[in-house]
Amino acid sequence: MAGGGGGGGGGGPAPAPKQDELQPHPVKDQLPNISYCITSPPPWPEAILLGFQHYLVMLGTTVIIPTVLVPQMGGGNDEKARVIQTLLFVAGLNTLLQTFFGTRLPAVIGGSYTFVVPTISIILAGRYNDILDPHEKFKRIMRGTQGALIVASTLQIIIGFSGLWRNVLRFLSPLSAVPLVALAGFGLYEFGFPGVAKCIEIGLPQLIILIVFSQYIPHVIRSERPVFDRFAVIFSVAIVWLYAYLLTVGGAYKNAAPKTQSHCRVDRSGLVSAAPWIRVPYPFQWGAPTFDAGEAFAMMAASFVALVESTGAFIAVSRYASATQVPPSILSRGIGWQGIGILLDGLFGTANGSSVSVENAGLLALTRVGSRRVVQISAGFMIFFSILGKFGAIFASIPAPIVAALYCLFFAYVGAVGLSYLQFCNLNSFRTKFILGFSVFMGLSVPQYFNEYTSVAGYGPVHTGSRWFNDIVNVIFSSEAFVAGFVAYFLDNTLHRHDNATRKDRGYHFWDKFRAFKTDPRSDEFYSLPFKLNKFFPSV
Repeated sequence: MAGGGGGGGGGGPAPAPKQDELQPHPVKDQLPNISYCITSPPPWPEAILLGFQHYLVMLGTTVIIPTVLVPQMGGGNDEKARVIQTLLFVAGLNTLLQTFFGTRLPAVIGGSYTFVVPTISIILAGRYNDILDPHEKFKRIMRGTQGALIVASTLQIIIGFSGLWRNVLRFLSPLSAVPLVALAGFGLYEFGFPGVAKCIEIGLPQLIILIVFSQYIPHVIRSERPVFDRFAVIFSVAIVWLYAYLLTVGGAYKNAAPKTQSHCRVDRSGLVSAAPWIRVPYPFQWGAPTFDAGEAFAMMAASFVALVESTGAFIAVSRYASATQVPPSILSRGIGWQGIGILLDGLFGTANGSSVSVENAGLLALTRVGSRRVVQISAGFMIFFSILGKFGAIFASIPAPIVAALYCLFFAYVGAVGLSYLQFCNLNSFRTKFILGFSVFMGLSVPQYFNEYTSVAGYGPVHTGSRWFNDIVNVIFSSEAFVAGFVAYFLDNTLHRHDNATRKDRGYHFWDKFRAFKTDPRSDEFYSLPFKLNKFFPSV
């Protein structure tokens, strides 16, 4: 057929499309547009304000967990204030240990909801029913939780420092990491808007103002120096906290139900009056720990679940800190130090174990500051305000709906960074679709069944004569991140993974250079220990 000869006719071959047209958003080992990464701290005044902001964010979990547990243990406001101080003090120590000697990521290590279920099981143990004095009952139960946490800490210490977790994570691919990291954030949805709705006139304005300050105002003002988005938490919390105070003193809740008053009023926490002016938490402050084999096994199950959840949170933190993928040996080292953190929880008596704070990982995304120094400064605030009890109690008395509004944004950021690892995967592969869809669905569906069953029946679906066995199974299958991560990891490593095409579909080849610590020079820059301590950790 004639092609029509001369000039710009259509008979010639079509010009090849440019590479950026074929791939407009190329894969990135490190997240771009981060203002300060791990090793590049902001100026000191800004770093101090950002560290204080991290401290404010981690206060939510630090206050909520003792508020739930201490009254059930028999304690009053005095005991609650002391437990919050202790949990805050140990969180500061654990954050410093993790940032100096663990993964060295800007990760805040704080209280974990995963340990609440086995702790409640200890509270309900029959051997405490005969104790009539509430204070004595509180101390006895606290000593029981201390013993269980001390034993449970050995699990993470052994798995982490022995390098066993490193060997497991060498088979982790971007595909199996997506459900794990995504549900480490999205799986905490029950602590988001349901908490906001407990006092909607405070929680909803906090959520709206936070979004306006962080997302809209910066684009309207177009300032060269980010202020409103970087310090959106401080601005929004201050405004809504003042608004809640005005509602309280104005008598808005004078005739409200007691439950409404406890959520909405700013003077119902009882922390400021109960907290001492100065007090330094110390080990065995509640007495010598007691040990029970069944309770220790149940707490070890929670420790293992927290290990998996923290792995997903560590990966999210590394992404928002503009670091490269964390080598398996570094994650294993971080888990070992997290185990030491749980040991400190048991020694000091926090009534709760530790894991990576997911909300603080989301704050890294909001501020676009992943500096290690900022998180270390926040650890200093934790220790400082835990010792000066009255001052710390003022910030700890922020109404819970304000904290829940912060969670709505921060948990969403962590879930979104999990989805971002799909850039390494082939989404046109049916194998990818099956593993991704099935693992996420089961990660949401299975814990929902366990939680619904427990709320109706008062106990979990596994209800045998052995209480510790019930707790182990119910704790494991109540974690969205654990279920989704386990299902994805198992399927990804058993469904014809040796096929070369499958290896590329799952994105495994993108992480080859991060399987060993020394393969990529950037790993040494981000994760190397200070003071030439790498030689003491042969797993690295």
